[in-house]
Amino acid sequence: MANDKTPILRQTELFRGLDDSVLDVLAKHSVIKRLRRNEILFLAGEPAKGLYVIASGSVRAFRTSADGREQVIHVERAVTTIAEVPVFDDGNYPSTVAAEEPATLYFLSKPQILKTAYEYPQLALAAAKVMASRLRRCAELVETLSLREVGQRLASLFLEEARNHGTETPEGTKVKLHLTHNQLAARIGTVREVVTRMLIRLQELRLIVHEGKDILIPDMKMLAAYAETEHAK
Repeated sequence: MANDKTPILRQTELFRGLDDSVLDVLAKHSVIKRLRRNEILFLAGEPAKGLYVIASGSVRAFRTSADGREQVIHVERAVTTIAEVPVFDDGNYPSTVAAEEPATLYFLSKPQILKTAYEYPQLALAAAKVMASRLRRCAELVETLSLREVGQRLASLFLEEARNHGTETPEGTKVKLHLTHNQLAARIGTVREVVTRMLIRLQELRLIVHEGKDILIPDMKMLAAYAETEHAK
């Protein structure tokens, strides 16, 4: 089983610089965790026991407001790691993490990770790079929520989904939309009613065609231009 996990660990930015012998040890000590869609992995504020490698599927990290609204901080897809920060800063988990879709993860304990980092400094350097990337993405999220209109945020989300999961057709780029309006709202920092209005608006502008659970983007460049346009409504 460890040998089956080793190639997965090698694909992550955090572990790819380690020798196979080290990866084999980490793989041997890892524990498999399987999640159903929307099942919670851990809660914000819980003591951090370790980090996770997402072997398949995807998870979302989010915070919940006092009125129960969810704000997604970031979504991570296989193959990558999540919850690195509290392993290295001795803090609690900074956000709640749940499965965006059915997911398989490998848990690695905090003591095991720190022991490996002491013995192999390249792991500590890789961790610094990963956390710098996380910080950059958080800064981009703050900028997006502060400076972009909701329609622009929704357009940017559709562009990201199209680039990662879109299918090219003669009519344009088609994306299978697995998110509900509530989930879309959580991803872009708004409420369901506003998402519904913005979907209608994007269709009126002929930037998208909403077909059931599919979004068709006739022209990616036009949608990207809208997403970047100042004061787009």
